[in-house]
Amino acid sequence: MTGLLDVLKESDLRVGFAEAFATAAAREAIDRDELRRRLLLCLYGLGTNAGLKRLAVGRHGFSYKELLHTRRRYIDADALRDATRRVVNATLAARNPRVWGEGTTACASDSKHFGAFDQNLMTEWHARYGGRGVMIYWHVERGSVCIHSRLRRCSSSEVAAMIEGVLRHDTEMEVERQYVDSHGQSEVAFAFCRLLSFQLLPRLKAIAAQRLYLPDVKSATSYPHLACILARPIDWDLVEQQYDEAVRYTTAMAERTADPEAILRRFTRSNVQHPTYKALAELGKALKTAFLCRYLGEESLRREIHEGLNVVETWNAANGFIFFGKGGEVASNRRTTRRCQCTRCTCSKPAWST
Repeated sequence: MTGLLDVLKESDLRVGFAEAFATAAAREAIDRDELRRRLLLCLYGLGTNAGLKRLAVGRHGFSYKELLHTRRRYIDADALRDATRRVVNATLAARNPRVWGEGTTACASDSKHFGAFDQNLMTEWHARYGGRGVMIYWHVERGSVCIHSRLRRCSSSEVAAMIEGVLRHDTEMEVERQYVDSHGQSEVAFAFCRLLSFQLLPRLKAIAAQRLYLPDVKSATSYPHLACILARPIDWDLVEQQYDEAVRYTTAMAERTADPEAILRRFTRSNVQHPTYKALAELGKALKTAFLCRYLGEESLRREIHEGLNVVETWNAANGFIFFGKGGEVASNRRTTRRCQCTRCTCSKPAWST
């Protein structure tokens, strides 16, 4: 079996992603070949959550202080993003169409919960997972390549994370079809996705509770067999009145002058009287109705969405294998605490507690 460190080394030999890491100091005094070895060890320690102290006991000849110096001076968020972009673009370019098929424009997104210590400002209690921690939201294309990831709070909007990943993945892939689960969709999300020129394709959990909206008042009697699931007609006049405002908010997200989560925070049910929210909700209801008709009528579409989401679920499982250090939890910086021994708890208790 090929080791993870060997995979990382081979990737750097083929792509040269280590060149993305530059020193934060005024000059670079370390030999580049030696620096590349240090960077690979640091990335391995961070990516597996094993930590730099455990790697320092190896026979590679670098001490903990040397690895820590490399970590502090060379590795930051921008450099990591650039290195990831290089690997993703090289992977997409090297694929053989006879093996992988033609280039895809479809992507799936989902989040994964990681335990974290209580004093982290990002840490929140997650009711569904039953523990404290943070969420990592992934965007994985159908060939199992992650094009974007983002650390978020447990209470953050998955709709905003989905839109942000499509707009800011910075790779050469063009996303035209986006698969999500029930938590990554909403009526406002359908509207924004249409304005941003990509399709939102969710797998709805409570599909039996969905309602279909009529295009106009005259069509109310055209579908007698669907009367039990039909709702009111769409207010197209409101959509027309607020169209310019909706485009303005969409342009702010597309041009990266506003964060999608900050915009979507204004368009929630707590601000239901906002005219632009009401117009986006009307447009989203119309688009969602059209999608539901396709979803129920086309088995091929249901299979496509299910297969796309299985890819990101497999990615989440693979992360459990890669991020093995410290029980797969973001390590605490408090020396007097350790993980509670309760099997369903991710909290930290004093070292003397039981």
